[in-house]
Amino acid sequence: RRDVLVLTPWLAPIVWEGTFSRDILNAQYVQKNLVTGVVTFAVKKYWYIQFIEGFMRSANKYFLAGHQVNFYLFTDNPEKVSHLQMAPENHLFVIPVQNHSSWQDISTSRMDIISSYIHSQFQYEVDYLYSMDIDVQLLAHVGVEIIDALVGTISSWQFTPHHENKAHEAEQSPETQAAIPEGQWDFHYTASFYGGSVSEVYKLTRACFKGVMEDRENGIEARWRDESHLNKYLLQHKPTRLLSPEYYWDTEL
Repeated sequence: RRDVLVLTPWLAPIVWEGTFSRDILNAQYVQKNLVTGVVTFAVKKYWYIQFIEGFMRSANKYFLAGHQVNFYLFTDNPEKVSHLQMAPENHLFVIPVQNHSSWQDISTSRMDIISSYIHSQFQYEVDYLYSMDIDVQLLAHVGVEIIDALVGTISSWQFTPHHENKAHEAEQSPETQAAIPEGQWDFHYTASFYGGSVSEVYKLTRACFKGVMEDRENGIEARWRDESHLNKYLLQHKPTRLLSPEYYWDTEL
């Protein structure tokens, strides 16, 4: 494709539809006998059963279809999760989590929960791990073209005609702006879909939660909470693969 950017300045591929052969990648992936995990949270206002059923049914059908996938559903209402029919190669694990006072608290604690479970459980069960929002429905195949060490998804708002990403740039302090050398640029990544190898996701989530706690000690809160910290981390630790906004398109656009 010549109509989109397919390579970052640090030479990481940007995955768009039409830039890869899924058949070739599937054949390579199968030979490695890998297991991929997906983490999602259904709590508070995002608990609604239609979110869970819509996400799980579409992900069961379209996410790495034909390959082994473990879905880890964190919820504060585990007893209300109905039985969902899964493909033979997929497994669903429902994990209870504490009912926080607000969804903002849940948002900022997700990184801590993910890193804790990587340390105690996930590192022994999966090779790659991805975090996705529960209020998502997959409409087409998301395949092994997403697999890499550290993967971020470019925010769909960055590609609007009105250049909404300028708002994010305007929020940066002069100190932050000065830290980015003139002539260099980066992307804004959504916290709704990111992942990579278990070891890299562990480092990312630990660093992000540490940043959240340091902010709290200083009496401040990042405007986009965990997404702000995710972007700070990926600015300093460049992702090895980027997914285009096609992979997480905001329906408001």
